[in-house]
Amino acid sequence: METHGEKGAQLGLISIILLGINGIIGSGIFLLPNQVASLMGTAGIFSLIFDALLAISIAMCFAQAATYYDEDGGPYLYAKDAFGDFVGFEVGFVTWAIQIIAEATMAVAFATALGATFPALANIWAKNITVTVLLGLMALMNIAGVKVSKIVNNIVTLSKLIPLLLFVTMGIFFIHGGNFTPLFPHGHYTAGHFGAAAVTMFYAFAGFERVVVAAGDMKNPKKNLPRALLIMVGIVLAFYLLIQTVCTGVLGASALGHTTAPIQTAFAKFAGGFGNSLVAAGTLLSTGGFLVASSYVTPRSGVALAEHHMMPSMIAKRNSKHAPYVAILISIGISILIAWSGQFGYLAQISAVSRFAQCIPTCLAVLVFRRTRATAADRFQLPLGPVIPVVAVAVSIWLLFQVTALQAVLGLGALIVAIPFYFLMSRQAATAKDLS
Repeated sequence: METHGEKGAQLGLISIILLGINGIIGSGIFLLPNQVASLMGTAGIFSLIFDALLAISIAMCFAQAATYYDEDGGPYLYAKDAFGDFVGFEVGFVTWAIQIIAEATMAVAFATALGATFPALANIWAKNITVTVLLGLMALMNIAGVKVSKIVNNIVTLSKLIPLLLFVTMGIFFIHGGNFTPLFPHGHYTAGHFGAAAVTMFYAFAGFERVVVAAGDMKNPKKNLPRALLIMVGIVLAFYLLIQTVCTGVLGASALGHTTAPIQTAFAKFAGGFGNSLVAAGTLLSTGGFLVASSYVTPRSGVALAEHHMMPSMIAKRNSKHAPYVAILISIGISILIAWSGQFGYLAQISAVSRFAQCIPTCLAVLVFRRTRATAADRFQLPLGPVIPVVAVAVSIWLLFQVTALQAVLGLGALIVAIPFYFLMSRQAATAKDLS
């Protein structure tokens, strides 16, 4: 078997950092600064710092869990080994659901950006038609066996970073100090708004877990992974703080809270049509490109469940192009229904909530593994003993109490939906064992 160290030669420190930054910075930062401004005003910057610290804590727990596996692991493996088959199945099922919800959120992000560019499309009917056509095209593309190339991903990366870099470097010269007062909307803090802002912006930090799960592919993870996490999230946080600061300084917190495309609106204010067009194109290309990649990967999560006998085998069926057409249709169909259900800011909160169903079990699994598994001296080990996972779990649970009951049900509903599937598959497995 290939050892952890042998795999590690593939990714060095710089590669890990770049992979993480690319995985985190997406449509969220293009469209969410207004959500924070409407809730917290200028003080919304503190919610970004809070989310960055939480993201680092959870990411370090993922890094610790990954060190117990010679192969690249995943949250459902950690949960299964720590808490048994049922919890493992729940987390495996919800991992697929998280990707479906994220796909729906990205589709609505695309429709939102399109509506900001073309006001005639800024209504509920246009939004629903846009997401239906867009997701339908994703389904057809993947059923036809079209694969996402590295060229597309490179274009996506450039398309999202260039407008943001130009926005920050140009925008700092157009900041007005008076736009940062008052600190809170209407001059006072409203109870509950910090939690709501933190849940919303946590969506913008999502993606770090994809990096730490691949710890087995990294060079010297004990040394490089914690450094990469701190640098990666630190760079993203600095980027986000600069963007939020420029948006607020150019538009003012009040005006920022009432625009659907904050960066695009702020850029247009000091760069005219050039800024508006650049950010509009960057937002659409970035969101659309991520959607292309996501629509290819998401159904494979369902296929993996089916191939591991955790879901009905028909979900793993493929056509002549080797495309898992059943999983594709299921994933896209559910994504369309979720996309119809709400606006981008609302769906971003639901997407963030759903990720805690993956993060909390992993953090708890780390506490179990501290007692049941030994970690090699040359592999990454969490500092401060159990403090980081305990804090990460406590803060995550607190954030879950900051959302509405409906958002919690929609975000965590996959855990309930998974229950009958678990017992169905367990019965089938028992029957197959008896027949053999």
